[in-house]
Amino acid sequence: MLDRKFIVENVDAVKQNCANRGLTADVDRFVELDQQCRDKLQQVQDLNRKANDVSKSIGKAKDADEREARKTEGRQLREQKDQAQSEHDELLAQLVEIQRAVPNMAHADAPVGKDDKANLEVTRGKTAPREFEFKPLDHVDLGQQLDLFDFEAGSKTTGHGFYFLKNDAVLLELALQRYALELLMREGFTLTTTPDLARNEILEGIGFNPRGEETQIYSISGTDLSLVATAEITLGGSLSGETLEDAQLPLKLCGISHCFRTEAGAHGRATRGLYRVHQFTKVEMFAFTSPEQSDDMLQHIRDIECEIFDGLGIPFRVVDTATGDLGAPAYRKYDLEAWMPGRGEAGEWGEVTSTSNCTDYQARRLNVRFKTKGEKGTRFVHTLNGTAIAISRAMIAVLENYQQADGTVLVPEALQPFMGKERIGTS
Repeated sequence: MLDRKFIVENVDAVKQNCANRGLTADVDRFVELDQQCRDKLQQVQDLNRKANDVSKSIGKAKDADEREARKTEGRQLREQKDQAQSEHDELLAQLVEIQRAVPNMAHADAPVGKDDKANLEVTRGKTAPREFEFKPLDHVDLGQQLDLFDFEAGSKTTGHGFYFLKNDAVLLELALQRYALELLMREGFTLTTTPDLARNEILEGIGFNPRGEETQIYSISGTDLSLVATAEITLGGSLSGETLEDAQLPLKLCGISHCFRTEAGAHGRATRGLYRVHQFTKVEMFAFTSPEQSDDMLQHIRDIECEIFDGLGIPFRVVDTATGDLGAPAYRKYDLEAWMPGRGEAGEWGEVTSTSNCTDYQARRLNVRFKTKGEKGTRFVHTLNGTAIAISRAMIAVLENYQQADGTVLVPEALQPFMGKERIGTS
């Protein structure tokens, strides 16, 4: 969340930022509550001081009557102080509720727009979209021909949006994971597998809403746990409440997890097959940095995402994400969109990764700080996240771009050591 003082001192900018993102927060009420909290806190301190003065004066009383009178006055002042403290705490709770709803400030260069239609293309990958000599199939039809998926079984056992991977699709999932992990190990990331559940306070700290009509989160009834939508939640939450040494930064983590999303309201051809599902596996990057390091780290993570898809020979473009598509925590975000020749009538770009610099927005909510040797006090870290491989969408890109006229699919050279074969669709 944003710093309380920053919001009060930059009301117009904070309001405009909310408008640019299409999010609502009662900033004016926040300012009113801030002043009321300050006034009430001053009252608490004044009453406490008076009560202490009276307490010190009891021993100087001339007689028993004066001593009792002072004791009574002291009790009354303590009661008034406790009441004022209770009123302050109630006002503060209202203030924090609004504060947590205020989104992070957006980077000055982020495109202003209400949705992804305002995203700005900034670069393309090394591989150009392929010119097919036949009409390419989408991954659903390819999967049916090659016996790679079973959506009917997934629907029968679990519901719409779930699926079974079969045969070479299982090997492809594992190969994509291992391919990404090899690269991340070389880049100095600590590899982890993370829990598929997290406490709701951790989800809220990262910026997800585990409750309410708009949530995309599956909650576990009768507990304070929810299924994670991304390992960003567990990786970020892993250092909640901790203070790091500046020498530990930047700290780069990688997490493999299942991801669960309700995808409420999703419909249409773009949701066909694996593109928008309720469960998938993802390899996620996460970094804790100092404020001075976070801009460079965002570029570093973005470069890794590009290297991954360049290495797979997948055509892609990188877009600077518009303010209305940033979400509350992100200061700046880049999406990588792969060319998917089977989507639509003539192929379409489809998001496969994203990377975000959340500055200290998540760190404030999770209370993750660092201290610098020789300096007093602590500062909040900056947090960044980025997708290395979201298996379901990466699988779409591989199958559709590498399909052949005979119905088989070539395995990208980078994946062949992990797949143990060069082609899907031959024994």
